[in-house]
Amino acid sequence: MSTQTFYATGLTCGHCAAAVTEELSALAGVEGADVTPVRDGVSSIVVTADREVSDGEVAHALDEAGGYVLVDGNG
Repeated sequence: MSTQTFYATGLTCGHCAAAVTEELSALAGVEGADVTPVRDGVSSIVVTADREVSDGEVAHALDEAGGYVLVDGNG
């Protein structure tokens, strides 16, 4: 099991977090996503999966969920 942390802008509320969680959970191998929205700041997204999830996959999921943007600082 792999745990990765990503960062994004534009997430401001629980609804945003739920939309991102739904999109990420639909990715193959993803067991869960813990999204902490930060109004007017950088939100953290912790993804647990049975494989490495790429920045591109997360960026696409963020865009599909509501046009949120992946930012540098991903680990």
